[in-house]
Amino acid sequence: MSSVTMASFRQEDSYFSSFSSRTASRSPYGLPVGDNCVSEALRDSEAHLSERTLEGLDRIKHATSYPEGSVIFVEGQVPRGVYILCQGRVKMMTTNRDGKTFIMKIAQPGEILGLHAVVTGCPYELTVETLQPAQLAFISRADFIRFIKEHGDACLHVAQQLSNDCQSAYEVIRSIGLSHSVSEKLARLLLQWCCDGRVSDGAIRLKLALTHEEVAQLIGTTRETVTRTLGELRKKHVLELNGSTLIIRNRAALEQMVEA
Repeated sequence: MSSVTMASFRQEDSYFSSFSSRTASRSPYGLPVGDNCVSEALRDSEAHLSERTLEGLDRIKHATSYPEGSVIFVEGQVPRGVYILCQGRVKMMTTNRDGKTFIMKIAQPGEILGLHAVVTGCPYELTVETLQPAQLAFISRADFIRFIKEHGDACLHVAQQLSNDCQSAYEVIRSIGLSHSVSEKLARLLLQWCCDGRVSDGAIRLKLALTHEEVAQLIGTTRETVTRTLGELRKKHVLELNGSTLIIRNRAALEQMVEA
């Protein structure tokens, strides 16, 4: 599940620091606020857009800050436009009629939310909710479609994100569908997070800013099962949890769980 890398879960301390140095005011939710939030977010991401394109996006956006737990748009809703995540983290999820929730992705600053629905004209396929205070910039569907028609680099970036989202969905399905047990699903997730962790004294340290419930929603199981499985891994000295710090002590054991 490459869309759920540990980079998605790290606190955005370094991002906020660099952003704060370029802006002076703050929103009611403690986020630094600037007039050029879209260009700043996309410039700090892997987007390769010209300054002209970045400035153009800032001119047509409407930025708003949201508290934790805010629903930005809902699955099945008619798409009014896209939202560019400038700061914070949001979860992109779907819920069945029984109320069971599955998180498809944790989005990072610089990502465009609702993109598939706005391009196709179909209803939003996922619900988006903030995991922490966040700043998002809204661009109406008419303005966005007109903009990507006029800016080739923006159009290419849209195609690249759609392709990445599709690939991520394939990997989620493959990981969930081909895993034989919850412990294997959790091991796969932990191994993916290891790629972005910090190695120290033979252990891998990660900042885990998700609840057990949210981890469960990422792998299609229950909170109780995640808590129990993590407890078993602690007893086997595979990992430790100190507050929000996750320490992987035995990566080889996780790899054996996946290969078994």
